Amino acid sequence: MQYFYIWPNVAGGLGENTVLDSSVHPPIVTKLHYVIEGWFGDVIVTTFPCYLVTEETQGALQKMGFSGATFADAEVTTSEEFHEDQPGQELPPFVWLKVNGEAGRDDFGIAADYRLVISKRILDLLESLGIPFAVIDPYDDQ
Repeated sequence: MQYFYIWPNVAGGLGENTVLDSSVHPPIVTKLHYVIEGWFGDVIVTTFPCYLVTEETQGALQKMGFSGATFADAEVTTSEEFHEDQPGQELPPFVWLKVNGEAGRDDFGIAADYRLVISKRILDLLESLGIPFAVIDPYDDQ
């Protein structure tokens, strides 16, 4: 199976209610608060070291079956800048995509350089749902 690096759109950052252990790298997040500053339609978004997907994407992933990740609730809020720059923009509900798989083996994995790696079938699904601002490159674990 083919695998790809994906750099999801950074739609925001960690909020004040995030709980994390920064004594290790990457930090271990135990509670995620994501503050959206700008969202342009991508069904997967990020801020290091976390990923979120829309609930629609979660459902599609669960329906197809996948390996290397679980889901958890996240607190998602919007910034003042979001309301100023995108007035009236409706956001879909997001969930935390907790990646725990092995890059190049599971559908979701984190490479040695901490980049997200996804399988071709996950890439196909994400592209069908909408990832206009994600950057995709081939993954080569050699």
